[in-house]
Amino acid sequence: METSKKIYFASDVHLGAPGIKDHRRHEQRFVAWLDSIKDTASELYLMGDIFDFWFEYKRVVPRGFTRFLGKLSELSDRGILIHFFTGNHDIWLFDYLESECGVKVYREPVVKTIHGKKLFLAHGDGLGSYDKRYNLLKSVFTNKFAQWLFARIHPNCGIGLANFWSGKSREKNNKEYGDTYMGDDKEFAVLYAKEYLKEEKVDYFVFGHRHVARMVCVGPESQLMFLGDWIQHFSYAILDENMFELRYFD
Repeated sequence: METSKKIYFASDVHLGAPGIKDHRRHEQRFVAWLDSIKDTASELYLMGDIFDFWFEYKRVVPRGFTRFLGKLSELSDRGILIHFFTGNHDIWLFDYLESECGVKVYREPVVKTIHGKKLFLAHGDGLGSYDKRYNLLKSVFTNKFAQWLFARIHPNCGIGLANFWSGKSREKNNKEYGDTYMGDDKEFAVLYAKEYLKEEKVDYFVFGHRHVARMVCVGPESQLMFLGDWIQHFSYAILDENMFELRYFD
């Protein structure tokens, strides 16, 4: 890896979300950011909920997102390593991005060392046993038989049904959690990180999911990076040999 190159992190773009007024402009903004980092990036981590909904039938993928998918392919072709963590909204992403765009897909948290720093990487949903109701629902969505059953539904009905469910899920989450930081004693990700540190040292936890953009101290030498989103914050993180910080795209 070239020492001059940087590593970028972003999450929660929610391409195609019903509440976004101008979908093309929303996609173009994120693609413009991707284009702006292509000369300085060695790796790109997309930490989940990039799509508001995604389900790959055997021969059908959701309509739209061509600018984003084309830019991903361009970055991959340039030799930039792209890592895609599935979130709770794009949990049904299978092999399309890997086979067509050269993207590495992850469905579980990953711990790895980058520039001498140990990072715990995950979308941030369903960590630990703090939200038992959600964990039960996630276990259904990740069940192979449940996925097979959903694939039997015609895409016109299946994708429409899923978009309706996605919208209702977002409304519920906004009522319960919103996009404001609830405090160290209430944020599930913070509680999880502090428990994890009792067993293993980590320099940085990197999460999306909560639509909160901030760095939180979770231990004497450990911090948790909430990546924010691309609906209100337009935020991302950048890591090199000297720093790890949150930035915002104009």
